[in-house]
Amino acid sequence: MGQELGRRVQERGMVSNFVEGVGAFIYCTSTKRYLFLLRNNGKYSGTWGVAGGKIESNENILSSLQREIQEELGGVINDLKIIPIEKFTSENGKFSYHTFIAPVEEEFIPELNHEHRGYCWVKLEDHPKPLHPGVWRTINFEVISDKLKTLETVL
Repeated sequence: MGQELGRRVQERGMVSNFVEGVGAFIYCTSTKRYLFLLRNNGKYSGTWGVAGGKIESNENILSSLQREIQEELGGVINDLKIIPIEKFTSENGKFSYHTFIAPVEEEFIPELNHEHRGYCWVKLEDHPKPLHPGVWRTINFEVISDKLKTLETVL
């Protein structure tokens, strides 16, 4: 019903001001390091973040995450397994962001698109600076930081 209502609102030309996004910490289980991407353009150019972006109207969370990974890293991660970390919603309720951890067995060299100009694999405590504000907030929230540390021990 919610999807149908959303479709009907769009068909009538009304524009929703609600934005929903998705992203993932790519975590290498063999090296215990995370992939960070250096943003190339836009509002947060020059900050380090994770693969992710806006969920398009024809996508669900998983298909959007898969598309973003493919676009930003230059390929598909085979047998992508994701674990939810958090869902952030802005105070005004107009923005939400779903964050996941996506474990991979080996580090790889991403084929970056125009959105990024660099990458690095590092331990979380050695993260590059400056971080994208959303990523900074996520890893500095104690409950989420503890969750990531716990997942590192079991992945």
